[in-house]
Amino acid sequence: MIADDSGLMRGLLASALGRSGIAVVGVAGNGDEAIECCERLAPDVLSLDLAMPGRNGVGVLRELRARNLHIPVVVVSAFAPQSGARAVDALAEGAFDLVAKPRSREELDPFVSDLTERVLLAHAEGGRHHVSPALAGAGYTSQRSTPGAHRVVLIACSTGGPRALAQLLPKLPPTLGDGTLIVQHMPPGFTAPLAARLNRVSRLTVSEATGGDRVDPSRALLAPGGRHMRVHSSGRISLSEEPAIGGLRPCADVTIADAVEVWGERLLLVVLTGMGTDGLLGAVAVREAGGRILVEAESSCVVHGMPRAVAAAGLSDAQLDLSALPEAILAEAGAMHTDLVAI
Repeated sequence: MIADDSGLMRGLLASALGRSGIAVVGVAGNGDEAIECCERLAPDVLSLDLAMPGRNGVGVLRELRARNLHIPVVVVSAFAPQSGARAVDALAEGAFDLVAKPRSREELDPFVSDLTERVLLAHAEGGRHHVSPALAGAGYTSQRSTPGAHRVVLIACSTGGPRALAQLLPKLPPTLGDGTLIVQHMPPGFTAPLAARLNRVSRLTVSEATGGDRVDPSRALLAPGGRHMRVHSSGRISLSEEPAIGGLRPCADVTIADAVEVWGERLLLVVLTGMGTDGLLGAVAVREAGGRILVEAESSCVVHGMPRAVAAAGLSDAQLDLSALPEAILAEAGAMHTDLVAI
């Protein structure tokens, strides 16, 4: 189903999805119509604009949840740096993923391809309802070779990552290991609002990384959208506009490769929900250096692609439900067990 206040865009989306073999069962021009159609038609996926008259897209997401309508939502909207906070709100309210509307004719074909992929993926994986055992993996035991040594934590995630981070980071203490780095696939303008939102609910200080930042136990540095986060032997961060890798910038593999050079066996890689295989090459390097690797189990992933790739290659030390990862990260990073927040 398509919800968009522009008749032209509704027609474009219906035509594009139809050519891909996806049946459009209904359209809506505002938020109230979208909710009514979702109740009446029970679509497999909802394509949702954020800027609509009356009840906007975020309001629709909240109402769908209030009515217990479990419909995967792909947000299709015009995004700009100033609207990044609204996009992050949509992800936090349960949107499966975001697709930016094309701004020119040249962007139309990539837009159609991206939209089709996200809609099919939302139907295949986002429609699953994950019921995570509350204490799955409780009592995790660290395998640190040197008792008392701390590790740097590097978290890689993509689709579903903002929600996973919002559940994970608040359960971590105000200082963690020797520092925390996060690579979340997002366009420019989205990561600063995400960091601000995470910072409000976390005891760690969460911020978008800037050039010259130093890795520090009390901070979690989030790679900015549109730039690779590089790490230097001094423990300082620089930001790079080198070409995207596999269409990704930031790319987790880039940051992981640097981190392995700096910390070697003292690196803990955590791979959360996400589409694709970013993090796999980095995981190979972590394993060769003697570091540790935890991946999110399929039971709690929105999309199991990134964790699955690492686990299938035999590189993960443990596959844990998201609810069990805070305790495991604490055990591996070297923080005191008494710092663990009640899960």
